[in-house]
Amino acid sequence: MVHNGSVPRTALARSVTAADIDAAAVRLDGVAVCTPLERNDRLSRETGAEVWFKREDLQPVRSYKIRGAYNLVAQLDDAARAAGVVTASAGNHGQGVAFACARLGVRGRVFVPSTTPRQKRMRMRVIGAGWIELVVTGDTYDDSAAAAADEAARTGAVLVPAFDDPRTVAGQGTVAAQVVDQLGAAPDVLALPVGGGGMLAGCLTWLAERAPDTRVVGFEPAGAPTLSRALEAGHPVELAVLDGFVDGAAVRRAGDLTYAVVAQHAPPVLTVPEGRVCAQMLAMYQSDGIIAEPAGALAPAGLGLVELAPGSTVVAVVSGGNNDVSRYAEILERALVYEGRKHYFLVDFPQEPGALRRFLDSVLGPDDDITLFEYVKRSNRETGPALVGVELGDPATLPDLLARMAASPMRVEAIDPGSTAYRFLVAP
Repeated sequence: MVHNGSVPRTALARSVTAADIDAAAVRLDGVAVCTPLERNDRLSRETGAEVWFKREDLQPVRSYKIRGAYNLVAQLDDAARAAGVVTASAGNHGQGVAFACARLGVRGRVFVPSTTPRQKRMRMRVIGAGWIELVVTGDTYDDSAAAAADEAARTGAVLVPAFDDPRTVAGQGTVAAQVVDQLGAAPDVLALPVGGGGMLAGCLTWLAERAPDTRVVGFEPAGAPTLSRALEAGHPVELAVLDGFVDGAAVRRAGDLTYAVVAQHAPPVLTVPEGRVCAQMLAMYQSDGIIAEPAGALAPAGLGLVELAPGSTVVAVVSGGNNDVSRYAEILERALVYEGRKHYFLVDFPQEPGALRRFLDSVLGPDDDITLFEYVKRSNRETGPALVGVELGDPATLPDLLARMAASPMRVEAIDPGSTAYRFLVAP
């Protein structure tokens, strides 16, 4: 779904200019890497456009967040640096702050939620060794943000926002400037992942002044449509329900500044199902050799949801590569379910020898496979329930499978992926 909105005039006083972003680019020279711009053959074939990946996953902290974090900390005066810094992060911004602290000799505390993958926590400790302290608190980024704000108020440390600060926004906007420089011309479309909206706000600002013909499209997780809801309401709103799977973009409330900037330019902001993100992560790994985290695959996953002119130049930002290998079981599961290849059923089996064999012979197709079978035998009943997972060789054969199940003497009940029973019984 696409949402647009209007800008509160009071917010524009705190806005960012292209000159701020150009100054940030100078400040970041020799600090943030000029990451590669690589043509992606796979998505170019699929979309008919000329698709390029901006590989921000190859930054020293494996995400673009180094840009905004360093740009802010580097501008602090001696008194502010002596007071130290404090920040909240889902993981990537914290690594950027840790890098800036170690590089500039500033002490800091980084608050992260309990949902932050271990890999990201470990990287923050390594990157900021001797300069930062990691504090795990709360279940969401917003819980950690509240704790960081309290800490800053209590101690006098400087708060380094992950997105809602002009200096952070200016740093993130250097992505757009770098893309245009590398291409030698402005792209037709720039596809960006959206969490709090810092990179979107920065890139919109720079392109509006320097390359106004570029179409910017934002993509956010379906389970965390923070900016979409804000644009719909006409102001930032707090999400009552948040799916934190795409942890790098799962924010409960958009920033006041980032909302104002984005609403001024009114780009399309679309939501991408988490399963589609997972399928794209696997394709990037298997076909392109790219290890992307969920937020890093968000923009590439969204390209199939927009109309792209044949032959047009499209740049999708791969925003981060901090993925924990232990998450791949869930990533594969979500991808298979989204693609219609994985299904779960409750089957009432006769408690007699050969029941499973008859089910396999009469119900499964030749290319289908049983991926899960959990059976509860009850001695006082003639039948017993089993949880059965089926992976289809071809998603198009699902109606045939359901027809054979309906004709079977066994009672079969499909489990809807959106149901509470599904999450309780089969979610990783």
